[in-house]
Amino acid sequence: MPPSRLKLVNGLHFKNLRGDFFGGITAAIVALPLALAFGVSSGAGAIHGLYGAIFVGFFAALFGGTPSQISGPTGPMTVVMATIVTTLTAKYGVDVGLGMAFTVVMLGGIFQILFGVFQLGKFITLMPYTVISGFMSGIGVIIILLQIGPLLGQAASGNVVTSVVEIPAVLANIEPTSAGLGLLTLAIVFLWPPKLTRVVPAPLLALVICTLLSVFVLPDNPDVRLIGEIPAGLPSFQPPTFNVAVLKEMLGYGIMLATLGAIDSLLTSLVADNVTQTQHNSDRELIGQGIGNFLGGLFGGLPGAGATMRTVINVQAGGRTPLSGMVHALVLLIIVLQASSLTEPIPHSVLAGILIKVGIDIIDWAFLKRAHKLSLKGAGLMYLVLFLTVFVDLITAVAVGAFIANLLTVKSLTDLQVKDMKTIADPTDDGSLTEAEQDLLTQMKGQVLLFSLGGPMSFGAAKAISQRMKIVEKYEVIILDLSEVPRVGVTASLAIENMLKDATRKGHAAFLVGANGQVKSRLKHLDILHDLPEHHWSNNRLEALQQSFKLVQNNLGGMTAMTDSPGG
Repeated sequence: MPPSRLKLVNGLHFKNLRGDFFGGITAAIVALPLALAFGVSSGAGAIHGLYGAIFVGFFAALFGGTPSQISGPTGPMTVVMATIVTTLTAKYGVDVGLGMAFTVVMLGGIFQILFGVFQLGKFITLMPYTVISGFMSGIGVIIILLQIGPLLGQAASGNVVTSVVEIPAVLANIEPTSAGLGLLTLAIVFLWPPKLTRVVPAPLLALVICTLLSVFVLPDNPDVRLIGEIPAGLPSFQPPTFNVAVLKEMLGYGIMLATLGAIDSLLTSLVADNVTQTQHNSDRELIGQGIGNFLGGLFGGLPGAGATMRTVINVQAGGRTPLSGMVHALVLLIIVLQASSLTEPIPHSVLAGILIKVGIDIIDWAFLKRAHKLSLKGAGLMYLVLFLTVFVDLITAVAVGAFIANLLTVKSLTDLQVKDMKTIADPTDDGSLTEAEQDLLTQMKGQVLLFSLGGPMSFGAAKAISQRMKIVEKYEVIILDLSEVPRVGVTASLAIENMLKDATRKGHAAFLVGANGQVKSRLKHLDILHDLPEHHWSNNRLEALQQSFKLVQNNLGGMTAMTDSPGG
């Protein structure tokens, strides 16, 4: 079979077998400690982190739109899942609550599939960077705060505020062995040379060294919290579990997981495009992520998304096609089936150290350092989103951040639109007029107002247009120049209509100039042009000024004869 026919789906081919296998195995080695840590941190259990990495990793690779992407549990998704697990298990008990939590994961997968089907991929990443930065940094802070207790040998808390309040008590009751292992883990993951990461990933090295120390060197200490027994074998089926009383809340969390996972995945897809010089398919990627999360939820897996670090490591190790992501998932499946007992003696403090490093890496330090230099409003918005993410909730943080960002954007655009509005009654008011236009305005002795708009006119400009209506009353003729307006919104169109109707109602003549394309179509649909005499709308300003001159000349009656023809 010719090489060109080896492609099956989404760039899957077998011409890069060695690179894809090595990339997938390397990504799995990196993913193993993270999947365990995310599973413990979520409150569902370490094995559920592995299940999530397996299902999302395999099916997102197979059906997704980014060939080299590695998917699995991530910090942001785990923080949301921890909130879901804590909320639902507190209300309905562990068994029912976990079943409902995994149902939320399925709902998130369904929403992601719908995002892809309705081709929303191109819109997902239009979120303002200040909001994304504040949100991601907030996620990083949450991970760090939640892991301080486990790092020092205390039980984890699923609530950030509780974790902050308990810090003094945690510091007063440090478990020395756990704290020592946790701090050693931090030292390894921070000090391990990046050049050696491709050979031995720092998280895996820390996991192995610290677990071996805990088992063979340090004395047996019952106060050291371990992962404990992990079930071997294939995951069991988790039927969807609903409760009408919290259905609205479950749907809200499902949308949150879907949106967050979509943003996380598509941003990672952009990174993958950059390092591989390829182009991903956003909508197909969302469908693949949705299938992975839906099936992961059906079998008790944590929700996942495209993982930047694992994707980059996969590419650096040679992975180029979806086969690398599938190999990564299969390697983790083999570990679950054959070597799950090896993960049981891992101390929680070691996983906490790994997660604290993840949290620190998630924080957008580069933007935090420069935000205030770029824009005080942008920096303020970022810190607001960060604060709301940490101390209120994720949905509120994103909703408030996006709302305020849009308001600020509308305000900025409106300011630009208002700046381009010109009211010209005298030739000296504007230097862009031609000599003929200046001559006409001079001869009409302030009886004509030339109102010029520029740039796209949104609803934000409507108020400024309406405010100019008071000026209209002072002039015999109003010329509204839309030559430099490529698009006009409904609200701005209605404001233009009101201005023209108001002028006509008060006995003033009104001319419309330069309405073309979308602007002309919009005004016609609103019957605005229908209300003007046909000869009162034209394609150029000089023609409108010449007609205005004739009207003014007739109205003045006794005006002395003027030189030559108008505009001549």
